[in-house]
Amino acid sequence: MSFPTDLKYTKEHEWVKLESGNSFLVGITDYAQRELGDIVYVEVETIGKTMEAGEVFGTVEAVKTVSDLFLPVDGTIAELNPALTQSPDLVNTDPYGKGWMIRLTVKDPAQVSRLLDAAAYEAMVG
Repeated sequence: MSFPTDLKYTKEHEWVKLESGNSFLVGITDYAQRELGDIVYVEVETIGKTMEAGEVFGTVEAVKTVSDLFLPVDGTIAELNPALTQSPDLVNTDPYGKGWMIRLTVKDPAQVSRLLDAAAYEAMVG
């Protein structure tokens, strides 16, 4: 499993990456996609909504289960990764790259700095 050091992580297995300014990409970790198995569908019906950290912003469906996706920090969901419509398996093959899930406009970027760093997340998942 990989734990890129340029990302921040949540205890719910989401990652956050600064794109520019207050725009961040959000996805699920390599650990999470391995636990879920083959991803067949990503559903996000909250585009354009302003939400708080911890709220469910969507779901990810694998062959055997459906799992909620939790917003890591307060913000407005700007976009769902359009590539996931045709290729949800990108979450499995490239979870930290082409498999990102949403673009998030963050109210307070300082919230991101309070998330787990790579070492803390790796220690948590063992």
